[in-house]
Amino acid sequence: MYPTCCSLPLMIKQFLLSVFPLMAATLPAVEPVAPPVPILQQLNASFSSVFSKASPSVVVIEAKGQSPSAVPAGLELYFRGPNGIPYRVQPENNGPSPDVAPNIGSGFIINADGQILTNNHVIADAVEVSVKLKDGRRFAAEVIGADERSDLAVLKITGPDLPVAELGDSDAVKVGEFAFAIGTPMELPYTFTFGVVSAKGRTLGLGGNYDEYLQTDTSINPGNSGGPLCDIQGRVIGINTLISGINRGVGFAIPINAAKEVASQLVSKGYVSRPWLGVSIASLEDLKEWKGAFQGATGGVVVRGVEPGAPAQMSELVPGDVITKVDGKPVELASDLQREILTKKIGQSVALDIVRQGKPLLISVKTGERPDKFVRASTRRSVSPSLAPRTAPSVDPSSPGLTVQSATPENLAALQIHRRESGGVVVTAVEPYSASAAAGLEVGDVITEAGGRRVLSPKDLESALSVADQEQGVLLLLERDGQKTFAIFKP
Repeated sequence: MYPTCCSLPLMIKQFLLSVFPLMAATLPAVEPVAPPVPILQQLNASFSSVFSKASPSVVVIEAKGQSPSAVPAGLELYFRGPNGIPYRVQPENNGPSPDVAPNIGSGFIINADGQILTNNHVIADAVEVSVKLKDGRRFAAEVIGADERSDLAVLKITGPDLPVAELGDSDAVKVGEFAFAIGTPMELPYTFTFGVVSAKGRTLGLGGNYDEYLQTDTSINPGNSGGPLCDIQGRVIGINTLISGINRGVGFAIPINAAKEVASQLVSKGYVSRPWLGVSIASLEDLKEWKGAFQGATGGVVVRGVEPGAPAQMSELVPGDVITKVDGKPVELASDLQREILTKKIGQSVALDIVRQGKPLLISVKTGERPDKFVRASTRRSVSPSLAPRTAPSVDPSSPGLTVQSATPENLAALQIHRRESGGVVVTAVEPYSASAAAGLEVGDVITEAGGRRVLSPKDLESALSVADQEQGVLLLLERDGQKTFAIFKP
């Protein structure tokens, strides 16, 4: 059955009220037969005012001298096309090849001093950066600071009467609210698109220290990177950073509240200070084959390694510990632990609930400042059980394929191993395709514990391996290249 002409305006109004409930309070009380045109005009004016307010502070950024490799690791999934080539806008004159073509991105002015907030990947490795304002003015830009981990950078230009963006509060943003993007997608400056905030606190598992984005269906494409995501008041609530493919309605923005802190540190000291424990970690769920070795732990985050000189080394935390809570807050994934530590202050004591050899413990670790040039332990040569393939069939426990000697100064010197601590046994030989090889043990490893017991001699280790459970295995604590880590021996 079709509605009558007389009832159509009422139905339109009801529909609009259901779609735009936040506008209900501003709607005039009208008779059901009143046309909905004023409502649409108000909405039209609201959208237009967002662009009028926010667009003058938006800048087009041109970074020269970059190569396709400037796309940061971890973001390649989102910025590279199906053929593996980064999305990159070609210059208007069809001159240089893509490896020297300027990279076109966006940004916005955050104060009257001419500081501009954008993405690090927009200007990474560039030898020359320039910006263009909406009023046509062009400026050479200085890079004040850049942070690869958060993918943020601050530029600076000098000029009179610079328009400044109003920054909002991303914590107050609600899912379903309007979201507007202004940028230079596909070399089309000051393109204005709108949608809604699709989700908050979205984690993508891309690595790095920051992984908690605003998700939006607002259309953003290559070139929008670094530009603002605004609310209905024209205030910046996020920095458009990631896209999943092109025109899929799935984009991600760094919340402006997180960006403010990063920008403040980049301006004041040129880099970002972050709290740090100095451990490499893995979710227990990712170590399914070895899960039985971590007795008493059903979930949490496994300490894979401890960095020499790191805060964790100064604490009671050791490889093989399973962290279940941080200051009473449960953690299940490695990203959960990273996120919780990043909320702490440098030098702050953090209470960790752990499970060690089946026993629950509560220990305290004081955070340090993460070294600027820190190399993650996970990138080093590692005995991480998640990486050690089980290439060998069952092996007789009496012959694990391992030769060790007491870790005396003489034996260590012969193997050119420099070690301050005493005790343990040093691995001098590992048979190929043995249980020890499958565990990832290598010549030069110093084994200090086995099954929760200290190893002071080869006999201690032999005794622990001889009773190894085929399903659970034995957890071995060891030192390699100065780093504390672990291996799991299974016969």
